[in-house]
Amino acid sequence: MTTLDSTVVDTPAGPLSVLTGPDGAVRAAGFTADPANLVPLMHPTLRGELRERADLGPVTAAVQAYLAGDLTAIDAVPVEQHTGGAFMAHAWQVLRDVKPGEPVTYTGLAGLAGRPAAVRAAAATCARNAAALFVPCHRVLRTDGTLGGYRWGLDVKRWLLGHEGRLTGS
Repeated sequence: MTTLDSTVVDTPAGPLSVLTGPDGAVRAAGFTADPANLVPLMHPTLRGELRERADLGPVTAAVQAYLAGDLTAIDAVPVEQHTGGAFMAHAWQVLRDVKPGEPVTYTGLAGLAGRPAAVRAAAATCARNAAALFVPCHRVLRTDGTLGGYRWGLDVKRWLLGHEGRLTGS
């Protein structure tokens, strides 16, 4: 069975758990104190036995840099997710290109992903994202500009958007 390294990073929004695969790519991340809570979010082929680590090297450094104000530090961290559809995989990559301080709507995400009418599929992309922060679904808003949902809670989403907005002047 594959071994997944796990750590929990303290953030102003709450504890952020991160799971990485053998190659160091993030397989799951979320605002929970228990990394085991992330395993069911992952595609079954990416799951494994958890091994606690105090530090995940470049992944932990990227999170700390992001929290310190380098909002692009998380962009270079490799992420590995799987799904049954090409649209979702593509939309996750598109989400990684959404700039901090420049949130988009679900309609906007669908358009950026090349399928403007696929608004529900864009919403599903966010809902099935197992790598929160690194695939920044918190940067997607409802069409009316309200926060909408977020697996880790609206207070976390509000904090992330506020952190990014403060630092970008948005």
